[in-house]
This record gives sequence, structure tokens and C-alpha cells, in this order.
Amino acid sequence: MPLSTPLAQTADAPLPPAPPAVPDADGHPRFGRFAGATAAIDWTRLAAPYARGALWRHFHHKRWQYVALATEELFCGIAIVDLGWTSTAFAYVFDRIVRAEVAGYSQNGLPGLGARVAAQAGGESTFRWPGSRIDFRARDGEYRLSLRCRGFEIDAGFSATDSPLLLAVGPVDGGSVHATQKSPGMPLTGEVRVAGRRYGLDGGVASFDYSNGLLARETSWQWASAHSLALGFNLQAGYFGNHENALWLDGRLIPLGQARFDYDRARPLAPWQVRTDDGLLDLQFTPEGARREDKNLLVAASRYIQPIGHFSGWVKAAPGAAPRRVERLVGVTEDHYSRW
Repeated sequence: MPLSTPLAQTADAPLPPAPPAVPDADGHPRFGRFAGATAAIDWTRLAAPYARGALWRHFHHKRWQYVALATEELFCGIAIVDLGWTSTAFAYVFDRIVRAEVAGYSQNGLPGLGARVAAQAGGESTFRWPGSRIDFRARDGEYRLSLRCRGFEIDAGFSATDSPLLLAVGPVDGGSVHATQKSPGMPLTGEVRVAGRRYGLDGGVASFDYSNGLLARETSWQWASAHSLALGFNLQAGYFGNHENALWLDGRLIPLGQARFDYDRARPLAPWQVRTDDGLLDLQFTPEGARREDKNLLVAASRYIQPIGHFSGWVKAAPGAAPRRVERLVGVTEDHYSRW
């Protein structure tokens, strides 16, 4: 059986359904973009030439579960990360009215302790540390997030819609293979509590990013994501090429081309311009603030900034379609480098 190769996919054709497992029963990854969820991602079953030894796989296996919660009043980002040899987690609450982070949490774990990230997007991911916990649970299209960290708490629920998840699978330079599941926008309920103040989440929009791959020692990317219930997108430029670039529009999942991020790295709170080379997306991002974190752990390091703000411009469902206006859609961009 020949090895899988990346699929040439365009906005004119619907994406094929997600395979039941990644890799397939013969150990071959099915590269491409798919609509829906896969039930399992298990890189121990990889066949040559993508297979690696157990020790290499242990140190290169990276998994993370990221959740975004957005309302007109606030934006929350929560992540649980399993790096193979250690783990970490972060969470923050950004008040869009005062344009400031009003609560934040960041904690490194220990090898085998702290984070547990599910083997697929429909599982359970947790982070535990003295005085704090983060729980993300998924079952039958129902999602629950519970957070108890220093000085703030989150209880959130959201549900799948008729818009499908994106599954993207592909090779990575310096590593082996990677898979990611991105969600569309989903209706949000719940509450955020910060220092005695309560922020309602009802009427907001949630989305998530589940990623699972065998990555290079040094990995970098730019990323953008924003969602309403009718329109949303995910864009990445860097280690994963254009594999995960997609637009959700009125229930349709549309693959996008290569993304270009034009911004000033020295002034990340200046406007960003984000485009795709297929002419289906052209947006300006206006930051309202940012979460930044730089770490140097000797054997590992990260440089990370995630501006929070809004996107305006237009998107298209197909090259010949009329532009669809985007006005002040809440979301984030990101500039990230990791040595892990």
C-alpha cells in the first residue's frame, strides 16, 4: 500500500469525512483535511518511514488542549499541554472593556505529573497542581470546562452545532507527523469569577484547538482564530504549513490556502494584516491587549505573545463568490517559538 500524501483540496469541493482513527489500521497516516472527529490518534502504530523509536517518540510527542471563551465583555484562553518529558498549563481572563488582563495563571508540571491530555479531541484533559485544577471534559458533543486557580474560577459549558470539526493531518519538518482538531464557534453558557466579580458567559462563543503530534525540537508559528456562530476561521503559518487553514461559514467547512501574517514583531499591539493566497480571506486585526510569556528552562524555552482583539474585513466561500463582510469579530493572533 503506498504511503499517504497531502491531499489537494479546494473551496469548491466538500472535505471528505474524518477517518475513524489516525493512523489507519496499516499504520499509514492519512494526510489531508477532513470534516468531523476522529476517535483515536495513536502514533505508536505508525509505519515506516514515519515511525520512530519509543525514546525519540517520548521526547518529541506534544499534545495540547486549548479552549477560547469570548463575549463582548471578555476573552479567556485556557491551555493544558503535555510535552512528553514534562507538562504545563496556563489560563487568563482579559477584560475587553478596561483592555487589561484581570486574572492569569501559569504553572509548569513535573515529568508524569500535572497535565493529562486526551488521546483525541473527544476525551478528558486535566491539569492538577497544589491549589489549582483545570478540567476539560467532552462527551457526545457536550463540552464542560471547570477551572479553580489562584484568584479566579471558570465554569463553562458549550455544545456542538451542525458545523463540523476540522481534522488536519500532515508531516512536519524535523519531526514526523502531526494531527489537529479545530472546532467552529459553539454557543456558550456559564460564568467567570475574578476577585469577587462575576462575568456572565451566556450568549458568548466557545471554540477549541486539540493538537497531537511528533514535532521538531524547535517549533515556531503564527496563528489566528476567531469565531461567531455563523462565521469563523483558523489560520497558521509555520511548522504545519497550510494544513489547518479553514473557514467556517453558515455551517460549511471550507479549506483555505497559505496564510500570510503582516505585523511588526517589535510592536505586536499595532494592527496586523492577515490574508490567504487563494483570495478567500483578507482581514485586519486590531489588538486590544495581549498575554505574553517568555520562559527559559535551560533544556527548554518558549517565547509567546497572544494579542486579543477583533478582526474586520471580508471572507469568501469560493473564488467567484461575493465577499462576506466581517465586522469586529472577537479573536486572537499569536506569535510563538518553542524549544521543547
